[in-house]
Amino acid sequence: MDRETILQKQQQYLFPCTLNYYQQPVAFTEGKGLWLKDTCGKEYLDFFGGILTVSLGHCHPPVTEKIVQQLGRLQHTSTLYPNQWIVSLAEKMASIAPGGACKTYLVNSGTEADETAVLLARMHAGGAGDILALRHCYSGRSTLAINLSAHSPWRLLPTQVPGIKHAHAPYCYRCSMGLEYPSCDLRCARDIEELIQTETNGRIAAFIAEPVLGVGGFIVPPPGYFQVAVAIVRKYGGIFICDEVQTGFGRTGGKMNGIEHWGVEPEVLTYAKGMANGLPIGAAVATEQVAASMQGLTISTFGGNPVSAVAALATIETIESRGVVQRSAEMGAILRQALDELADRYSFIGEVRGMGLMQALELVTDPSSREPSPGKASALLEEARKEGLLLGKGGLYGNVIRIAPPMLVSADEMNTAIERLGRGLGRLT
Repeated sequence: MDRETILQKQQQYLFPCTLNYYQQPVAFTEGKGLWLKDTCGKEYLDFFGGILTVSLGHCHPPVTEKIVQQLGRLQHTSTLYPNQWIVSLAEKMASIAPGGACKTYLVNSGTEADETAVLLARMHAGGAGDILALRHCYSGRSTLAINLSAHSPWRLLPTQVPGIKHAHAPYCYRCSMGLEYPSCDLRCARDIEELIQTETNGRIAAFIAEPVLGVGGFIVPPPGYFQVAVAIVRKYGGIFICDEVQTGFGRTGGKMNGIEHWGVEPEVLTYAKGMANGLPIGAAVATEQVAASMQGLTISTFGGNPVSAVAALATIETIESRGVVQRSAEMGAILRQALDELADRYSFIGEVRGMGLMQALELVTDPSSREPSPGKASALLEEARKEGLLLGKGGLYGNVIRIAPPMLVSADEMNTAIERLGRGLGRLT
């Protein structure tokens, strides 16, 4: 189909809410590595990786070949039937997850993983206890996940799920308390204690947080934040659920898990997105004690099916054998230096932030007032598209450009992307 036919059929047959990037949406037909080709044959350099999901590159041969082999052998079983690929993946996850997290439940997405983790936490708490989440966080599109998310544009209905409280985000560029790090003494983290004392019955089930807030605009907490926050949570009986859906598998550079940068060991971790280089899969990984709390009937029809499990195993094997975790740190440093240089040239770049190959530009109308500029972010997205560069957008105000290429990005591809981004930025002045 040509692009016009695809868009016509989308309008005719898909929900009207189906969201597309760009004023003239791009329809892709094939991809290889960091490159995508559209219906007109134009090539694009993908620096958003399917929302941090294509962790290695499109159709990465070592992963794709194993997927094809598995499709010809055994395509599906539910969790009712054990198989070697599911247990091998669970064994691998036990070696990846920090601390004592060693028990895995496989699902299909980050939404399901977070749902599973919250259900598990509440059962561990005896069926009671509030869940704490962060403002500016995003947890998915189920009813529970929407209520966990603290982004009004993504909350399609008024509050539907009780027992969820939102703490201040560690968003230093826009501190909700008007303070500055480090003189703030991590007030946003310490305020969690008053939140528990005033908005709960004094006992909570869990605190769920991303090591770097993804949809929130790649917000990086300051050093010490998680140590203070998690200590308070455990003081009041809660466990820590770490949402590694976007940060996991080396994305933040130097560590397999984002939370490892902060020196805190969660009781439960959730994974998805880059776990299988684009195939649908998710996982909740918990300590043995917490995992044992889930009693009763539960099933995942597609969770951990052999094809997705093989894809995840092949992806993780490549990450480990190719030194992707360290590579993400090294290439991320090159990207960060280039972004900092661009920020020196363009005053409407209010802040550059991120970790590893998870970097962001927050765009503002004026650097002194820090007024968000969603218009400039949308314009930059369009200008980058004209250059054949795919970027992402996020943040509560829609003013943050998110940059997260597949982690096997080459030096030449990095330089090309930086040049194209620079030209796009130049046309915004």
